[in-house]
Amino acid sequence: MDISLSIRQYYQQRRSHFHAYHQIVLPLNGYIEITTLHYSGTISRGECVVIHAGLVHSFKAQEDARFIVADLNQLPTKLTLENHIKYQLSSTFMHFLTFIESQLQSAVDKNIEHQSCTLFYALLDTLSEHIVQDKRIQAVMIYMQENLSNELNLEMLAGIACLSPTQFKKRFTAELCESPMAYLTRLRMEKAKALLHHTDMPVNLVAYKVGYLDHSAFSRRFYRFFGISPSKIR
Repeated sequence: MDISLSIRQYYQQRRSHFHAYHQIVLPLNGYIEITTLHYSGTISRGECVVIHAGLVHSFKAQEDARFIVADLNQLPTKLTLENHIKYQLSSTFMHFLTFIESQLQSAVDKNIEHQSCTLFYALLDTLSEHIVQDKRIQAVMIYMQENLSNELNLEMLAGIACLSPTQFKKRFTAELCESPMAYLTRLRMEKAKALLHHTDMPVNLVAYKVGYLDHSAFSRRFYRFFGISPSKIR
């Protein structure tokens, strides 16, 4: 498996080409407009587009937008469907892109670049085929992922989406098939489980890191979600 990662910028003038290798474009900021045989639309932060080898595609972007671009000779099986090219990134993947951007701009280190490419390839399995179409809901999802330790309520999240609480809840549920608060709870519980598994952080600090000031309330919620108490994870 050969893969290279780079930081690129594109231009407002639309261009068209194809290449003999696969390519994955992941916006760091801004967006890119892509048109292929099976897709025409925009890709923005929190998403990526998979361009298959030999596929003619046209594109243009904001000139101040920046992208991580991966060139690969082989795609994971999950990404080989040519009629599905747009994917949603996990929060872990997005944090990894921040590291990649920093590393590529700070030094040339072949060993780190090789290890980074290996991890990048592994993270491709976390891409989701379900794309949230409403950019307002996408923005709220990203905000949730990056602020799990903060107090978050329906009114605040609706304000980020510039919607009334009723409209926001309806649109969010239509996009993700779960309510905003159910989605937020799932994010918090999954992060809490990871912290309990992979760190020596005390349970009360884990609770705080995922937005619970009351240790007992966190433990009850965790037990209802996973069927096991936080203290039993370790």
